[in-house]
Amino acid sequence: MRNTKAFKEAAAETLAALARRGVTVRPGTVEDIIEERMRGVAQMMGVQVRSAWRYFNADTLADAIAKQYQELQESAKEDEAEGAQAPMPPLDNPELALILAGVPDSLVESGGDLYSVIVNVAVNAWMAGHIHGEDGCAGCEGARGDAGHDWEARMASITTLAPDITKWFDRAVWTAALHDSGFSVERR
Repeated sequence: MRNTKAFKEAAAETLAALARRGVTVRPGTVEDIIEERMRGVAQMMGVQVRSAWRYFNADTLADAIAKQYQELQESAKEDEAEGAQAPMPPLDNPELALILAGVPDSLVESGGDLYSVIVNVAVNAWMAGHIHGEDGCAGCEGARGDAGHDWEARMASITTLAPDITKWFDRAVWTAALHDSGFSVERR
């Protein structure tokens, strides 16, 4: 289906309609939605997919995607206002520096498996933010136990592991370390 002219035009029209609404969505995501919807329409109508294209409307689909995007943004703002999500750690955070410093090594260890590296970074950054912000996190109350977490002590111990923390916040240093690992990220 994705190799047809109708599909390519539908994707382009939908992306343009989203752009007019000020919503940016990855093209692959829009294509997945179109494919799912067209197969659903064809099945519901009992027709072949190529016949279902007459029911496709890029503006209607863009409106639906934009509405979902807006609801997601509003939900995130509500969660933020309620303190339900811990924040990311501050950019000069020693733990974040260790996470950044570990990316080139993780690429080497995983043989260039970017997915596993991204998951590792995401989980570790989330944990770092959670630990940093758990005092303001409504979902964390009662989960810390009697001892709680001493964030300052944690940062002090991490700082001893990586004495030159600030270098990892320099994009050129990080990129050089990435290239030294034998990997790089290039746009296709």
